[in-house]
Amino acid sequence: MAVTVGSPYSGSSASPAYSGAAAAGTFIPEIWSGKLIEKFYSATVLAAIANTDYEGEIKAMGDKVKIRTKPTITIRTYTTDQQLVVERPSSSTIELNISNAYYFNEVLDDVMELQAYLNLLSMWADDAAEQLKITIDTAVLATLTGAMNASNFGTTAGKISGNIDLGTSGNPAVLTPSTVLNYIVDMGTVLDEQNIPETGRWLVIPPWAAAMVKKSDLRNASISGDGSSMLRNGRLGMIDRFTLFASNLLPTASEGSATAFNIFAGHPHGLTFASQISKVETLRSEQTFGTLLRGLQVYGNQILDGIALTQLYAVRG
Repeated sequence: MAVTVGSPYSGSSASPAYSGAAAAGTFIPEIWSGKLIEKFYSATVLAAIANTDYEGEIKAMGDKVKIRTKPTITIRTYTTDQQLVVERPSSSTIELNISNAYYFNEVLDDVMELQAYLNLLSMWADDAAEQLKITIDTAVLATLTGAMNASNFGTTAGKISGNIDLGTSGNPAVLTPSTVLNYIVDMGTVLDEQNIPETGRWLVIPPWAAAMVKKSDLRNASISGDGSSMLRNGRLGMIDRFTLFASNLLPTASEGSATAFNIFAGHPHGLTFASQISKVETLRSEQTFGTLLRGLQVYGNQILDGIALTQLYAVRG
């Protein structure tokens, strides 16, 4: 109900100078609902596809984690009465630099807080955490493009065969419901030829490719055949030893009028990722009557072993 503040009329009482709900001098009360519109987030996959063993060792931006790699032991032929060769295994180190960071900084005005009657700061913190995951996933996945072993991507992939076509710029693979499974198997073969363990393998595909898999000949067999429900990280199920994840965050490129996607597969040993929300704090704003909520998340990522990752460059057919 509108409450009239002063008379909106001039002249005759039968002739209003203003009309309508927004007439001058009319106060319209606003009612803040305690119900919020649900927000849906992109699925994040880094925690599922990367090695996160070193996450607990970082505290702030600028930290460095030195990771020792496993040495390769030489196997030699033995003959009777021969003198044994003594080997001193040594391993190189890989440095994981925590050199990247993102932040958020929001203000909740005191007036807004009184009117809303909602715990807005808590809601904003939850949303910020999800947005940070999405931003960091996107940034890290982009660094994988072409960063694996040279035998694991392109039109001549395969360490042994050298004739597996996984697409390249200007000549992308074309995924259709009838070809998508062939390309998944080819990516598995590339990892097989590098002697990558079968247990723990993962594959990240765009949602439209996931739909093709579901419509393929294996829709009632391997996919989602493990009895697990789809989680917030986009997990779909297993196929050809890969745990499949669907994600909208894969890097893309233009191929004429089409969009090409960099589709990645591998083993967690190939990629390490470490992240830490180093600061979340509230403080009074100096510029307005309100409370600031700000946070800082730091992270680093490093390819530990390029032979444990493979890439398919493909367009939708």
